[in-house]
Amino acid sequence: MTENITTYNITTFGCQMNEHDSETISGMLQQRGYIQVPDRDDCDIAIINTCSVRENADKRFFGTLGQLKKIKVKNPDFIACVCGCMMQQEHIIEAVKRKYPWVDIIFGTHNIHEFPDMLDQLYESRKKEAVPEGSEIRDRRAYNIAKHDVRSAKNTRVVRVYDDKKEIIEGLPAKRLYRHKSFVNIMYGCNNFCTYCIVPYTRGREKSRRPEDIINEVRNLVQDDVREVTLLGQNVNSYKGESGGAGIWDFTDLIYALNDIEGLERIRFMTSHPKDLSDKLIRAFGECDKLCHYIHLPVQSGSSNVLRRMNRRYTREQYLELVRKLRDTVPDIAISTDIIVGFPGETEEEFEDTLSLAEEVRYDSAFTFLYSVRKGTPAAEYEDQIPETVKHERFGRLVDVMNRCSREKNAAYVGRIEKVLIEGYSKKDEGILSGRTDTFKLVDFPGDPALIGQIKNIRITESNTFSLKGELEE
Repeated sequence: MTENITTYNITTFGCQMNEHDSETISGMLQQRGYIQVPDRDDCDIAIINTCSVRENADKRFFGTLGQLKKIKVKNPDFIACVCGCMMQQEHIIEAVKRKYPWVDIIFGTHNIHEFPDMLDQLYESRKKEAVPEGSEIRDRRAYNIAKHDVRSAKNTRVVRVYDDKKEIIEGLPAKRLYRHKSFVNIMYGCNNFCTYCIVPYTRGREKSRRPEDIINEVRNLVQDDVREVTLLGQNVNSYKGESGGAGIWDFTDLIYALNDIEGLERIRFMTSHPKDLSDKLIRAFGECDKLCHYIHLPVQSGSSNVLRRMNRRYTREQYLELVRKLRDTVPDIAISTDIIVGFPGETEEEFEDTLSLAEEVRYDSAFTFLYSVRKGTPAAEYEDQIPETVKHERFGRLVDVMNRCSREKNAAYVGRIEKVLIEGYSKKDEGILSGRTDTFKLVDFPGDPALIGQIKNIRITESNTFSLKGELEE
């Protein structure tokens, strides 16, 4: 390991799973004494954690690689690393190796724990090839990179990124994004194989952590002042953890156990697949006082025909029945969702089914996406692809419905007193504090920074489409 490489920067694309992976990478580097810096231009090591779910993420990733080239030309000792879901696809890896020779290290979602060793390997190879600054050889390397010469790629290290290991590596450090709340992975991978989704091919098959390991991690987090945990998995509802003394636990068993941990105040989870949302878990919302009154329940489409072609394995009617049960159990529960517009073969009538479902459910918020082809998925081979103009027109109509529902839902909070976990400063105004309600509503309000990390009563005074404003209730 070279002593003069001390700073790093991580850029993360994608979901909370990727965010937590980046926390782990950061934790491992800080354990070695490295310092995180906010600007890629000022770092010695840049890590790009990729997402393969949406086409826009692909475009942003390749654009970012172009920016790394400029840094490498100025500083040939700069280390460029790429990881994440995109790096679990062989054609992407080969493209990076061929077209982006300034990338030094590539690793995947199953090999994060090997990253420090990969850095050591790169350091050692560089020591053997070391040349003084200002030398003709060093200048030639920078020239080769600038001219896109593949010869400059000789230091690239690629590990077995496709390896879907059965064992789960426990005890990895993490540098949390927030002091008083934390992500906790409870399982990895996905067995659902929705026809549009690349995740099962990049994250592998489902593997659940032992409940004892999860409980111990959460207890340790609570001792480190964490008040809220978000349990992560591609489909947390299918969690099946093998306990040393109590057989197989399902997800609700885990929720009840975590609810008993003294000092923990809030439990959330992402993401929940409707086909596996059990009555047992719905009852837990009414019985577990720490389980937040919020659920992200992706519907993807309001048409049973489209859902069947997506291989979602539930119908429109079954989904609406789940929503009814949730609201019967917890009338104030907030529900968010994911919806794909323009799935291959989607007719105008089927899209209207999505609009009518959105009106009926009245979501608190939604992540809406234009369908994008993912190479290697069944839907990528469907011949009845929807024209982009049609996708965009439908997308605009859906967003109008979603935003109206969100505004109306948020307006109902004005005048209420809500318990808010204060997370830090608002992204819009550094002089204003920001936090989340139990129902995951973002609230901005003036207050003393000493309140950060506490749960306080906030009177809601204003609302808009995406957030609330309030004042501290003494």
